[in-house]
Amino acid sequence: MQMQADWQAMSPLPPPPVTLQKERWLLLSLAAVQFTHIVDFMVMMPLGPQLTRLFALSDAQFGLLVSAYSLAAGVSGLLASLVIDRFERKRALLVLYAGFAVATLACGLAPTYGSLMGARIAAGVFGGVLGALVQTIVGDAIAFERRGRAMGVVMAAFSMATVAGVPASLWLAAQVGWHGPFIAIALVCVPVWLVALKVVPSLGGHLAGAAAGSSLNQLVRVLADANHWRAFGLSALMVLGSFSIIPYITIYTTTNLGLSQEQVPLIYLAGGVATLFTARLWGQLADRHGKVLVFRVISLVAVVPMMILTHMPAVPVAVLVVVTTAFFIFVSGRLVPGMALLTAAPPPAMRGAFMSVNGALQSGAMGLSAWLGGALISRTPDGLVQGYGRTGWLALASTLVMVWWVGKLRLHKAVQTPVI
Repeated sequence: MQMQADWQAMSPLPPPPVTLQKERWLLLSLAAVQFTHIVDFMVMMPLGPQLTRLFALSDAQFGLLVSAYSLAAGVSGLLASLVIDRFERKRALLVLYAGFAVATLACGLAPTYGSLMGARIAAGVFGGVLGALVQTIVGDAIAFERRGRAMGVVMAAFSMATVAGVPASLWLAAQVGWHGPFIAIALVCVPVWLVALKVVPSLGGHLAGAAAGSSLNQLVRVLADANHWRAFGLSALMVLGSFSIIPYITIYTTTNLGLSQEQVPLIYLAGGVATLFTARLWGQLADRHGKVLVFRVISLVAVVPMMILTHMPAVPVAVLVVVTTAFFIFVSGRLVPGMALLTAAPPPAMRGAFMSVNGALQSGAMGLSAWLGGALISRTPDGLVQGYGRTGWLALASTLVMVWWVGKLRLHKAVQTPVI
């Protein structure tokens, strides 16, 4: 009887009465939320020299400072899965984003290593859940037929963070010190919060389905569904190969390919600018030709730059930038139809809990992939990187499995009816 009730809760709801203009503003506000918390996460790494010198930190202490955010995000994602579907989406977004802004401001005002560590943990707690909640709102409010395009808009925030957010933050840090970027991000959060208050619709249609049973039962229901585990597997496969390659691009290109440290930003600037445009293109193609088909095509094409990059000899800088740009275009491109598919894996009443668990597991998969990539490479006596090609073969193998695996996913295309 309980299983029958669960399937009744999954029945499709009518499409949301949202005009395209309101939908556009909704997506832009969600992209702005994504942009701020992605910049907050990314900017910590290049601030390493300033922070280690100021606080007299060892490499291990700074590494802990960086990883504290991801670890806190993973834990908070799992805990949020117990209760997130018991709150109306807009209210949850506004509360979490306000908490994130305060935590980020605390990072900028932190006077000691210990206080900065505490603030980074708090930022991770709020930021980790925010990412999953933004994707949940897209899945709740945007019809499946347009969800690829919607994910393309929201995920362009990653490109904007790379192209504009991090460089601007580093410039500000050079002018006023390491505190500046965090204070600036917190200030930017204020108008973003106000816009979200105005344009994000109330989404409470999932509450009826989430009300029955305890919070623990909601998590158990999410974890007991075989289709959800197929989706979690797809999510892990999307990062397995690529994140064994990405952390070591700078090391390999500067050590083996002769790229100077001054030329490294060219790789990320070109890749960020290109993906800023292609993310929306992939979303449009996914909506037009089918998300599974486009996901498979982009994934297979992505193997080409992954294999070339990981086996590349010394080449002119222009050739290297072309290859790395293609790498970012297609590797990040998989995520657009991929995340649209993941939002359709759970029924609306479980979407928040599902995306929270998925975010936590995906963070773990990223960490595992980065560790695995490090285990596959080594150094020669003269300091060159060897074994990087193994990460390419790992990416090839995981891609082939992923292309087959995505066909196993069962999709629920229901959306909520927002209150505008």
